[in-house]
Amino acid sequence: MASRVLSGRYELLEKIGDGGMAVVYKGKDKLLNRFIAVKILRPEFTKDATFVENFKRESQAAAGLSHPNIVGVYDVGREGNINYIVMELIEGDTLNKIIEREAPMDYRKVIDISKQVAAALRVAHKNKIIHRDVKPHNIMITEDGVAKLADFGIARAVNDATLSTGSKIVGSVHYFSPEQARGNYVDERSDIYSLGIVMYEMLTGKVPFDGDNPVTVALKHINEEIVPPIELEPGIPPALDRCVMKATSKYQTNRYASADELIQELENISFVTNVAGPSIFESTEVIEKRNKRKEDFEKNVEQKVEERERERKKQNKKKIAIIAGVIAALLLCVGLFAAWKMGVFSDTKAAPDLLDMTLEEATAKAEEEGFKIKQGKDIYSSDYAEGRVALQDPEPGTETPKEGTITINLSKGSKEGLVPNVVGMQADDVEAFLESHGYKLGNKKIITSPEDAGLVLEQDPVAGTSLDKESKINIVVSDGKGVEKASVPSVTRMSLEDAEKAIKSAGFKVGNISYDWDDSIGKGYVTYQQWQAGMQLEKGSTIDLEVSSGPEPKPETPETPAEGQPAEGTN
Repeated sequence: MASRVLSGRYELLEKIGDGGMAVVYKGKDKLLNRFIAVKILRPEFTKDATFVENFKRESQAAAGLSHPNIVGVYDVGREGNINYIVMELIEGDTLNKIIEREAPMDYRKVIDISKQVAAALRVAHKNKIIHRDVKPHNIMITEDGVAKLADFGIARAVNDATLSTGSKIVGSVHYFSPEQARGNYVDERSDIYSLGIVMYEMLTGKVPFDGDNPVTVALKHINEEIVPPIELEPGIPPALDRCVMKATSKYQTNRYASADELIQELENISFVTNVAGPSIFESTEVIEKRNKRKEDFEKNVEQKVEERERERKKQNKKKIAIIAGVIAALLLCVGLFAAWKMGVFSDTKAAPDLLDMTLEEATAKAEEEGFKIKQGKDIYSSDYAEGRVALQDPEPGTETPKEGTITINLSKGSKEGLVPNVVGMQADDVEAFLESHGYKLGNKKIITSPEDAGLVLEQDPVAGTSLDKESKINIVVSDGKGVEKASVPSVTRMSLEDAEKAIKSAGFKVGNISYDWDDSIGKGYVTYQQWQAGMQLEKGSTIDLEVSSGPEPKPETPETPAEGQPAEGTN
């Protein structure tokens, strides 16, 4: 494989990675003469036509994402039975290798990496792409410390097509959100949960849930509470501990609503700890108490292990009783599961669909279903009329705590409008003017121009363009330092006096004046000007002139020799 050329263009040089779903090679793009990474799907996945189609479609969508924290996807292709992705080659390590070497990692480095991964998710989510498989293995860290998130296409294709191949579970169950484990609705907050688990592992060196098989781990995500990371590593700032716990909440509605919100929280934590250090959060006494709690926790775990071992030995002596107990337990589980499916024990309920309702209708519907309504800020929407519900959180069908709150956003109508004209305005007045029309000021470029300083010369997009509200308008502004130009006057055949007046009146200076004989024009009149009439020339420039001295004098005629005298020069 290492010497093969795919599609006559991508030369495979050496294997650099080997995962459960694909093998990664270092390659060279012979057309563009650059090194690349080529990820080739394992054969068992190429047998599923639905998977391959979803993989290709989602990878092509991911190829449209351009961001410093996202591994660039250059091409998606197939040759024979080989399905491959051509990606940006990253010089560095995967995050899981860094965790193996460094965990528990310094909380400042954890914040920095988490912010970068969240920035990548923010771009993907804004493009309606959910990653679904955020884990350390899919996060590359360059030699310069830049985090890059990869494998958008594979994650979505797996979710849409199949979760297993034979006896092998596909996907990283240690980072699954509870809704993924249940097979329920997945959204941006599912990615935030997975990132929260990655943060937990960076801070402690451990994942919160582990087990003998993927099903056991998945059930723990659904049913068990996460031990706060600060109980394993007391040096973690409490604010960062709370951040991780919020990101990994069992309920989607209790997590950060967006990657932007998580980034803001991490920036706040980073600012406080950089200014005052982690000690601002706790005293030495608090730290000592936390260490004591950690020791007690570890002792408790050891005791439970010993108790389980004793119980196992006891059970081995009573095999018949164990079998009967297992059967009884299975019957009980079946009954409990059936009751759970009927909602007997559930403390959640599917959120009702309030979209396209008025505020009054939505309030009545929510109260009828046992929920409360909170009105968020109005938003632009081209799908819903003004005054109708255009967005709700949680979304329709999402499992939500009973008697919980549903936030709704009413439509302000279509977001599209016409760009106003700002050319000719003073730059200082533009921002407020644009905001009054629903737009924002973008880049302001200053250029040298003879126009008044601060005058807007150009705008992009131009006035009258149809554009979404809240978009940015870029402007070009004069610095007032440009040299003014003027048109050169025609002064030929003018008297020198009139020519000088015309030149000065046009904003120029009279340069060198030369004289020459000319029998076509009277003495003292201009026969030549340095610059052609009508030409644009910087004001203050000089114009040389040539002036007629009149007709050239004729040479005197020699006298006629007297009769009988020879002419001069004869013998």
